[in-house]
Amino acid sequence: MKQQSLWEFVVEQHEKLFSQILEHLGLTFLSLFLAILVGVPLGILIARNRKLANPVLGIAGILQTVPSIALLGFMIPAFGIGATPAIVALLIYALLPIIRNTYTGITGVNPLLIESATALGMNKRQLLFNIQLPLAMPVIMAGIRTAAVINVGVATLASFVAAGGLGEFIFGGISLNNTNMILAGAIPAALLAILLDQCIALLQKSGYASLRYLKLGIPILLAIVAVIYVWPSASKSDLKFGFTPEFMGRQDGDLGLRSVYGIQIKPKVVSDAIMYKAASEGELDVISGYSTDGRIQVFDLLVLEDDKNIFPPYYAAPIIKTKTLAKFPGLKDALDLLAGKISDSLMRDLNYKTDFQNLTPEKVAKDFLTENGLLKEKRNGNAGTIRIGSKIFGEQYILVAIYKMLIEGNTDYQVETKTGLGGTKICFDALANDAIDLYPEYTGTGLLVLLNPSQETIRKVSQHPDKTYDYVNAAFKKQYGIEWLQPIGFNNAYALMMRQKQAASLGIRSISDLKDYLDKAN
Repeated sequence: MKQQSLWEFVVEQHEKLFSQILEHLGLTFLSLFLAILVGVPLGILIARNRKLANPVLGIAGILQTVPSIALLGFMIPAFGIGATPAIVALLIYALLPIIRNTYTGITGVNPLLIESATALGMNKRQLLFNIQLPLAMPVIMAGIRTAAVINVGVATLASFVAAGGLGEFIFGGISLNNTNMILAGAIPAALLAILLDQCIALLQKSGYASLRYLKLGIPILLAIVAVIYVWPSASKSDLKFGFTPEFMGRQDGDLGLRSVYGIQIKPKVVSDAIMYKAASEGELDVISGYSTDGRIQVFDLLVLEDDKNIFPPYYAAPIIKTKTLAKFPGLKDALDLLAGKISDSLMRDLNYKTDFQNLTPEKVAKDFLTENGLLKEKRNGNAGTIRIGSKIFGEQYILVAIYKMLIEGNTDYQVETKTGLGGTKICFDALANDAIDLYPEYTGTGLLVLLNPSQETIRKVSQHPDKTYDYVNAAFKKQYGIEWLQPIGFNNAYALMMRQKQAASLGIRSISDLKDYLDKAN
């Protein structure tokens, strides 16, 4: 199969890319505009009352150090999902350079000029607008320039809270092992940062004229935001869809829903960390999910029947290089102790314990091994180190903890864990480049994301779990020198989910039922 070039990908996805660029600009401009409205007056205030300078700048500095993902997470309980939490978080990130530069610019005005203007009879307001702000404007614009560049970069994370932007392509590409998708998001984001930086640089050089340009720019910014966020949606359906970045780009995801079921919708792209809760609270109606997720029972969700079989088997198994198995005798036997031991319902229960009973993965793993007679005391661990990686969701953390205890209790190897590596691409690249020795993977992901065979091959091998496993195991050995060990037992397939009560009221039990409902609504 011919590798698609970046240009071909961009041409194919140009409408979606254009939409993401507009969303990215909207997030950046609106948050920057609000940050100017807040930051410049604060800078003026602390310049006039310098006792407030250290506390205000200190608080802004502390907010700046909060990790962006964490800050977005803090915004969700207050503002829900969508553009609002992203804009508030971006506003907070933009405050420090604007406040600091406004303060520095005003306090840096020559005191002799202030004294002369005062002697001529100017009051404080006239001093501010006729002397201080015009002279301080190049420094203030430098702060706005810095804030704008910061916001363009941080706005890529907005996709985690369904706010759109170029992060949809970037994080979808990371999850899907799709370099073209990553570049299609990263390159425009970098170009936007450069373009915005240079445009503000021109304003910065203009001194007093910057005030006039800012006044002219505000209506333009608001017009752009209005086009992006007020323009009516193409879909007339009253159902709100939310899919993960990875689901959006997969054949057993949004692409399959379009090509096999004929479902043409424009979903919000959202992190699975907040997707289930958003569905339970009515902010989303239909979400992509995972069939062994413990949140299904907690939030009373219904898994829609995949009556046209777009979701292939997703049986979990550890994958490891053949040369690693040869290097560490006895490792395979220790890993195979888990083979066939965890059913779908049991994995859902284990996930529930970490997600909602707040038990640590290590506690859940230890209890599971104890109940199944598999827990042994840790041995010497002086025969070498095994590095186990994981993707960034709870189920993988549990599996890694189980494998760590199995290896250390049944071999003389010690284990180093590298959890939370992100999506499929990061984990697989880490394994291929010997940064880790093994990690839990899923046969459906191996088939569709890492091997990407023809549609005919997918159709043939995805009809039965054993066929899928045999195909990916043989192909991985041949292409990568990597083996799939015995499956753990559970099938964590993709699924579409709705709230039980809503699905019942609408008469929706399967994805075909959903398609029929959408057709009637449109």
